[in-house]
Amino acid sequence: MMLPLAVVAALSGAACGDDPPDKEMQAAQAAIDAARAAGADQYSHDELVASQEALAHAKDAVTQRDYRLALSQALDARTRGQSAEHEATTRKAAARGAADGAISDATMALTAARATLKAAETARAPARALTAARRAIADSDKALQKARAAYEKENFPAAVESLDGVAARLQTVTKDLSPATPSSNRRRH
Repeated sequence: MMLPLAVVAALSGAACGDDPPDKEMQAAQAAIDAARAAGADQYSHDELVASQEALAHAKDAVTQRDYRLALSQALDARTRGQSAEHEATTRKAAARGAADGAISDATMALTAARATLKAAETARAPARALTAARRAIADSDKALQKARAAYEKENFPAAVESLDGVAARLQTVTKDLSPATPSSNRRRH
């Protein structure tokens, strides 16, 4: 009775090589879909592409009826898809943090520049200085709005890029206008 069971087990094991690895290929596709949903197109592009290529090779192997190769490629595709998802999640969180910081810095610098501009206007600072400050503040406000729009779309790198140098420019505006504010004038007397 034991011998026939061993023969049946050997035959069923051999049969595994005779069937396409459909479950594994579906699992690979699910991993790719999850990676895309996590933002792998933007944050883990290379690993996502490698996963897609491995799945394509698995499909080609099925067409060639090389089911062992198809299984190997499907498992590789799933692993790479899972890796792409993890990498995308990690990088997206870091990009979100960078965007949060850039937006916060720009917002604080814009608030300070506006307050300094108002004080300089009250102190009747030179028109040329006020015009330059107003222009810089308006440009910075537009950049901040653009960054917030990108942030809402979860395009965190674009949000950071929109604010490149904005806080520094606004700090320069604040510094340049400071001598014209009433509190600065009192210190000089």
